[in-house]
Amino acid sequence: MRVIGIDPGLRNLGWGVVDVAGARISHVANGICHSEGTELAMRLLSLHGQLTRVIATYRPQAAAVEQTFVNKDGAGTLKLGQARGIAMLVPAQAGLAVGEYAPNTVKKTVVGVGHADKGQVAHMVRMQLPGVEIAGPDAADALAIAICHAHHGGASALAAAVARAQA
Repeated sequence: MRVIGIDPGLRNLGWGVVDVAGARISHVANGICHSEGTELAMRLLSLHGQLTRVIATYRPQAAAVEQTFVNKDGAGTLKLGQARGIAMLVPAQAGLAVGEYAPNTVKKTVVGVGHADKGQVAHMVRMQLPGVEIAGPDAADALAIAICHAHHGGASALAAAVARAQA
């Protein structure tokens, strides 16, 4: 089962693709979509196009997206929510089921602590995917989201259902 994890962001949208075979998780690719333009609509369109190409290239069978947390700046939260909409729309357009995970759930799954910092997340992603070259913090978070989806049964349950359907 191939899973794409997506870390939504308006400037930098991280993505990470892993293959899941039972308890084994292996790295496929990761990167960052950088929004282009100054107008919000053009930035969202840019992210949509880039993420669409990533999904077309790597052909994941499932997707997972980090849930948005509300911060002090309402306008910033709203913009992040719009980027998250792109992160959920693109996989849905490709016919993928999209799992959603709270940031603390992702961190607890990958690091063992729900309030881990980005450095700890990146370190544990490297431990779980030996030899991986991570494109940046947003890509590390996206790989962590994909790993979280694999561990929480989203990927393995879907793989089992597909295997049963093909038998």
